[in-house]
Amino acid sequence: MTQAEIKLCSLLLQEHFGEIVEKIGVHLIRTGSQPLRVIAHDTGTSLDQVKKALCVLIHHNLVIYRVHKRSVVEYEAQCSRVLRMLRYPRYIYTTKTLYSDSGELIVEELLLNGKMTMSAVVKKVADRLTETMEDGKTMDYAEVSTAFVRLADTHFVQRCPLVPATDSSDPGPPPPAPTLVINEKDMYLVPKLSLIGKGKRRRSSDEDAAGEPKAKKPKYTDHKEPIPDDGIYWQVNLDRFHQHFRDQAIVSAVANRMDQTSSEIVRTMLRMSEITTPSSAPFTQPLSSNEIFRSLPVGYNISKQVLDQYLTLLADDPLEFIGKSGDSGGGMFVINLHKALASLATATLESVIQERFGSRCARIFRLVLQKKHLEQKQVEDFAMIPAKEAKDMLYKMLSENFMSLQEIPKTPDHAPSRTFYLYTVNVLSAARMLLHRCYKSIANLIERRQFETKENKRLLEKSQRVEAIIASMQATGAEEVQLQEIEEMITAPERQQLETLKRNVNKLDASEIQVDETIFLLESYIESTMKRL
Repeated sequence: MTQAEIKLCSLLLQEHFGEIVEKIGVHLIRTGSQPLRVIAHDTGTSLDQVKKALCVLIHHNLVIYRVHKRSVVEYEAQCSRVLRMLRYPRYIYTTKTLYSDSGELIVEELLLNGKMTMSAVVKKVADRLTETMEDGKTMDYAEVSTAFVRLADTHFVQRCPLVPATDSSDPGPPPPAPTLVINEKDMYLVPKLSLIGKGKRRRSSDEDAAGEPKAKKPKYTDHKEPIPDDGIYWQVNLDRFHQHFRDQAIVSAVANRMDQTSSEIVRTMLRMSEITTPSSAPFTQPLSSNEIFRSLPVGYNISKQVLDQYLTLLADDPLEFIGKSGDSGGGMFVINLHKALASLATATLESVIQERFGSRCARIFRLVLQKKHLEQKQVEDFAMIPAKEAKDMLYKMLSENFMSLQEIPKTPDHAPSRTFYLYTVNVLSAARMLLHRCYKSIANLIERRQFETKENKRLLEKSQRVEAIIASMQATGAEEVQLQEIEEMITAPERQQLETLKRNVNKLDASEIQVDETIFLLESYIESTMKRL
């Protein structure tokens, strides 16, 4: 765990959950697993606050607990899971593109709340969608339920582990902490609920003013009717989203290298393998040419012969994204996911070198990557770059850890005159170094955004007050002149300052998302490589 990762985790926890949760979370990240009383003592926080903070972190899957010998329960932070909070906007946007507004809000609610029952999610989402609709229109629970079922069928949401039912006749003492279990067959099994109803709008302020005071309103609660899916909680399956992002990156890479038809064929193969292939597998399941042809999108008019030509072309490509594993069924093909991720990570490194050091350095980097090991004189000759420039470029990349130097002595004394000095590229270590820099960049972007917001806090609060006044006046049917007078409370220089702030914050947000895309590719490559070692 590097300092850059710890700092980024600290910023994310503080932004999402506040200071107390951030203090407990960062302490666990730094120290590893610890029991409750030690956490309270080391952080100087009251036992009650530590319990509440741990409850929040466990509920959001950011901390796990284990029962050790002598029945001591220890809590351990999941740093990698904390860093996933960076990707929340991307998860939500992806769901919106795949499953429209209902799916977007379902995933948003589950991410914000950690775990929820299906009935609670459906009602909350229906209410939120009804709020955005025109007067007289409402969102039906059944429509939101359908979107939830589709998300579960495609494994984007999954059930949380449950406490197994215990035998009440067992006289032994209860365990110090419950053990959560779940059957893999039930992970995506949606309970049969008959949710009948429509989303409700919140009462507007003028209705509240005209009606009874809130404290005196009678509460209509029916304690007899149990919640239909009580105890069955759901959470977002982040691994499934990562599988989708990886597939999209591979499809995009094929489209850039070849053409749209090739990318559509690869997309079809990945879609057929979505549920059958585990997200960590190095290859997809073998697919026959006939199966691929039958699964192509409706209206995609290419003949079987043309498809076979495209598959042969993809299989013969030097990048080896597609491999041929047999000849039955018109030919069996697999997607080499590990090689695809390695190619994407290498392309990312090349792009960074080109942006930082120029195209000549990128040419040298590609050359060394291709030839594996090269002496300085060989680099000069192959790259056709003058000796002085080649030397400067090699040393520059060496000092930035994009390259490494390997010594091969002719004699045991390691005399420089009798030693070969070979330049080589260790893609794994270079990817790790770049990933570390990405974490630092994201932390800097978040700090800058917080600074910009804090500096203009007074102006932002004033703008929000004015907007609230205008909204309430519009609801009561105020005249245009009155609204204009309220708008003039913010002067022209202040309005310009607000526009600049908005533009800067939008740029910082977009930069965070772009850096996170690089982080995802590098993390996926490193994880895939470590599993093969």
